[in-house]
Amino acid sequence: MLLNSLLFLGGLLLLLGGGEALVRGAASIARGLGVPPVVVGLTVVAFGTSAPEFVVAVTGAATGAGGIAFGNVVGANIINIAFILGLTAVIHPFVVHPTIITRELPMLLLAMCAALVLSLDQLLGGGNNMLLRGDGLILCLLFAVFVYYTVMALRKTGTDEFVEAAQAIGWRLRVKTMLTPAGYVLLGLAGLGVGGNLLVTSAVEIAGQLGMTPAAIGLTIVAIGTTFPELATSLLAARRGEADLAVGNVVGSNIFNILLVLGTASVVAPIEVPARGPVSLAIGTGLTLLLILLIYTGKLRIRRMEGVLLLSVFAGYIAWVVFSTVE
Repeated sequence: MLLNSLLFLGGLLLLLGGGEALVRGAASIARGLGVPPVVVGLTVVAFGTSAPEFVVAVTGAATGAGGIAFGNVVGANIINIAFILGLTAVIHPFVVHPTIITRELPMLLLAMCAALVLSLDQLLGGGNNMLLRGDGLILCLLFAVFVYYTVMALRKTGTDEFVEAAQAIGWRLRVKTMLTPAGYVLLGLAGLGVGGNLLVTSAVEIAGQLGMTPAAIGLTIVAIGTTFPELATSLLAARRGEADLAVGNVVGSNIFNILLVLGTASVVAPIEVPARGPVSLAIGTGLTLLLILLIYTGKLRIRRMEGVLLLSVFAGYIAWVVFSTVE
């Protein structure tokens, strides 16, 4: 138990350091290329902070631990919105970029609904609830659509100007000026990946010693562990005044988790959906709708009161998982 606790602490420190480096590098790249921070948050940062979920989900699916793989992704998405955005709003209320409410959140809602429908085989008369390889391919296809959509948005928000400038002054000079920010990003991604693996591995060992079921571990301990990168990155971004990066990071990570991470894991090996899996997906879908409603009614602003509401939902979710029978 002592060794696992030390590994857990070491992983947490690596995650926090990686989050700091990633925010610095991503913000510098955004300024250097003339790209809005929200776009960087929805791509580079979101992918980097989803790396622990990706590793855990794919490894879990390949080794037959489908409950951990599924619970990790769904639990992480719930925690990202309810806990991370809630805590960020309580500490530092923020304004949401308009494109989040008009483009990214609707895409996240579509992704959650798609995963929910694909997980309801029993209700639809198809036997046990499973995410088969075909279901995974559908999720991956939706992810490809999301990437294409984001790239098109990127081209409209500064890429053309970047290409013209690069052609005018030479690619070598442009690459040279971007080496330091890129180094920060790579260092941050490395810290997040190694730290996430250390934290999750030790947390699973500790939870196993406490007698928790695999699905419960995935929905709570593992999900909380793998969302530390999002938490660290979002809090640091908010502290630095990069609210767009913080929100874009969470929304982008959730899209990556459901479409790319869960989709890839399902392609690697079919995943049996836990008994409480569809309910957890429904909770995640409802949270996405709630976030859209809060942003819309708050005129693109998330205040401390809304943050407290999200944290209350998180507390209720944890209580439900702990006190219900999860298989």
